[in-house]
Amino acid sequence: MSFAAPLLAPVVALVAWTHFMWLWMYATRIPAIQREQLMLDPGIPPRELMNRLPPGVRWKADNYNHLFEAPTLFYAICLTLAVLDDSSYWSQLLAWAYVGLRVVHSIWQSLFNVIEVRFTLFLLSSLVLIAFTARAAMQVF
Repeated sequence: MSFAAPLLAPVVALVAWTHFMWLWMYATRIPAIQREQLMLDPGIPPRELMNRLPPGVRWKADNYNHLFEAPTLFYAICLTLAVLDDSSYWSQLLAWAYVGLRVVHSIWQSLFNVIEVRFTLFLLSSLVLIAFTARAAMQVF
């Protein structure tokens, strides 16, 4: 069985982006914890502790968590289409569009976090993911 390698590249790219967001999150969170002199008390719920940090620091952590939500569906569809040996132009376009929109969403949320813009980016990426899923469904069913 062969795999459509062109559809594995966007998977690796989004995983690499998730690692980048992890680094960015801790590069801002650790200094903020030190500046705020937060005591990391296991008796205090983590969300309560993190709410003491500046919003710009929390936004990166929020986005990192978001990268484990809808993108998991993207990974499943990419791998499904790769197993089906689909390396078509449209599948590659949808996959890379999704990755691009998620990267822009991450940057926007991490730096500005204007919710209306962030929601629009999320909506666009969701529509791309729906189209991508429909593409896979046409091949599977």
